[in-house]
Amino acid sequence: MAPPPDIFDAQALDMDFWLKPRTLSVFRPQSGEKARVLYWRDGEVIDSAYQELCHIMRDVVGKETAPIDPKLFETLWGTQAFLARYGMEQPLEILSGYRTAKSNGKLIEQGVPAARQSLHIEGKAADIRIANLNAEVLGGLVRSFRQGGVGYYYRNGLRGGWIHADTGLKRTWKG
Repeated sequence: MAPPPDIFDAQALDMDFWLKPRTLSVFRPQSGEKARVLYWRDGEVIDSAYQELCHIMRDVVGKETAPIDPKLFETLWGTQAFLARYGMEQPLEILSGYRTAKSNGKLIEQGVPAARQSLHIEGKAADIRIANLNAEVLGGLVRSFRQGGVGYYYRNGLRGGWIHADTGLKRTWKG
């Protein structure tokens, strides 16, 4: 019997994985919203579902919604679907999605890690967490999709840290 694929190697996925319908299960702690959204089927994004996901990823503080890079949804879905193969079916917690420049500036003023030219402002980044999953494992998996940047934010405590995933240049960092 062959050993199981390395959990960090999303490239080992078969073609059937990428052809099946894509449903994202998300939880937005900041607003209390939960959703399970089928957003891609038969090779096409479902526009109403895409709009719903953009709304969930909105700037909750700035009360603005913006288009989210569809590649970001692919990374989030791939991460969640890959973990589901191993029996881990918790929703993705979206800690931050799109941010207005004003909301991003307020975070910087408060000392929260936020880049001045953040990809959150462009709808190309999300800060995520999955309950009971170590940030190192989650970040390694997100990184294995090779779609952009991955930041590791470690924190002690019940809720732990989070992972920043974006569709910008391929890079990693610890914050």
